[in-house]
Amino acid sequence: MRDTRQHAHQLIDRMPETQLNGLVRFLETIVDPVATALRDAPPDDEPETDEEKTAVAEAKRWLRDNGGKGVPHAEAVRRLALE
Repeated sequence: MRDTRQHAHQLIDRMPETQLNGLVRFLETIVDPVATALRDAPPDDEPETDEEKTAVAEAKRWLRDNGGKGVPHAEAVRRLALE
């Protein structure tokens, strides 16, 4: 495996600078396809529904009324019975 890694490094070192960006994007896709998909996903351009606006307002009110502190992760897991 070490020989393969060294060979890959040697090939990269021989590549013209103009091709490195494409290679990096390709390698990122192989190494972390989820992050690549998120990076390349189109922006959410759907308008916010009245129901979503109400839910956000309620969440902000809840945070304000609770001193700006959310629910700790361990507590959320307990409440949702995920353990």
